[in-house]
Amino acid sequence: METRLFLREGHTVPSTPMPDPVTIRRAYPDDGDELVRLAALDCRRLPAGDLLVAEVDGHLWAALSLDAGEAIADPFRPAAAIVRLLRIRAAQLGAAATVAERDRTWRRQLTPRRQTTG
Repeated sequence: METRLFLREGHTVPSTPMPDPVTIRRAYPDDGDELVRLAALDCRRLPAGDLLVAEVDGHLWAALSLDAGEAIADPFRPAAAIVRLLRIRAAQLGAAATVAERDRTWRRQLTPRRQTTG
């Protein structure tokens, strides 16, 4: 099925189905079984540490360790772009943590120290 953009010139663009929404979130404890399944499908060990996961239609397609940067993905799904999204989100979270730590440091430096009398 094609959609006509300009009827007079005959330009058309093929219709493509809309991709399913992707949810990127931290892994929950009850994701354990699905994460083990995902690692087995990818013939890899489950990455250690805190994980970000990508969920499509209620199923995990990929996971990324926030600590080690290792990823696992379902090899039977087009998950390469989703792993890239996980890496981008992990970088955003890392940058946010760096900014928050810098802000805490600045606040400590700017806060006047109390003089103790004794």
